[in-house]
Amino acid sequence: MTVLVAGGGIGGLAAALAASRAGWDVRLFERAPAFSEVGAGIQLGPNVVKVLHGWGLADALAGVAAFPERLQVRSAVSGATLGELRLGAVMAGRYGAPYATVHRADLHGLLLHAVQQTGARLHLDRALKGFSQTPQAISVQTGQGPDIEGDVLVGADGLWSTIRQQLLGDGPPRRTGHLAYRALVQQAVLPESLRSQNVTAWLGPRMHIVQYPVRRGEWLNVVAIVHGDMGLEADGWDHSANAADLAASCAGSCPALQDLIAAVDAWRLWALCDRPPMQGAYQHAVGRVALLGDAAHPMRPYLAQGAGMAIEDAAELGHVLALALDPAFDVPTVLQRYALNRWQRNARVQARAMRNGEIFHAEGLLRWGRDASLKLLGEKILDMPWLYAATPKAS
Repeated sequence: MTVLVAGGGIGGLAAALAASRAGWDVRLFERAPAFSEVGAGIQLGPNVVKVLHGWGLADALAGVAAFPERLQVRSAVSGATLGELRLGAVMAGRYGAPYATVHRADLHGLLLHAVQQTGARLHLDRALKGFSQTPQAISVQTGQGPDIEGDVLVGADGLWSTIRQQLLGDGPPRRTGHLAYRALVQQAVLPESLRSQNVTAWLGPRMHIVQYPVRRGEWLNVVAIVHGDMGLEADGWDHSANAADLAASCAGSCPALQDLIAAVDAWRLWALCDRPPMQGAYQHAVGRVALLGDAAHPMRPYLAQGAGMAIEDAAELGHVLALALDPAFDVPTVLQRYALNRWQRNARVQARAMRNGEIFHAEGLLRWGRDASLKLLGEKILDMPWLYAATPKAS
């Protein structure tokens, strides 16, 4: 049984690893000429770390990640602490795995290494142009040589998924009206007052900034999200940024936050896009084609679960693919099981991320109520058992 994976990002590699561990032959197709990831950080809740541990990647993750002791929410205007959530040993004890922060390229690299150990065939510079399926098989076209046949196609080809467009034909993702400025800074070059080994979220009117350590704590990842539009350039992914524009958007923030912004030499700029929350299982799988990660459910980053949901998807996919090796189960049926088991959770995360964005960027009375609630309830608001206590299957 062969699974064809479109996309060699975090979601595609996770799918390839899960399918290989489930006993399937894997062929992965990446459109770029080399495997690479942009320089940005990722937060991994215990729900995601549990999957990686289940795949035997605990030591590999520990070698590249940071494990913050707490998440702190502060006012971007006054600098005051609004609330805290204990991470570290407290969260590990509560949910069975720690909260980790990691450089995207490091996570990508450890997944790639794990996939390479499985014997999966990895094809670079090979974009999938389209597919056709019958009740018995699926065939993909790459524009290079004859069609390639398999039993399952996994569309893990990201926000602008070619596979999704052929499968669902529901048009491009939508612009959110938010811009993300991202930077990585070596902590050793920062003033002592700006270094941190914890997650800090600064909330302000129509903006917020998140900072956290990566690469064993040696680097600081900083993400600033503001309201704005890049026009036609929004269809691109990674752009150089004008630091003066970011400084202007954060002009009313407290001195500590302005010092952090000024300490960053170079920013990269992304225009954020998403789709509405998933409406049904049909958006996850049809026939022998399954969508995974951003191809299925691109989401705003205000719950820090985009990569996490892709990894959870992969774990569930691996579980159902293991079932498909039994002649009693046919492939379309097990892929429907994958879709039914995943779409509602992904829809909930998408919706919660959208709501968080409104709360993070609140103005007026909503901002006052948010701050008062955080000061009163703190950890009760910031902890999310419905999210972190999930136990996705790691095949």
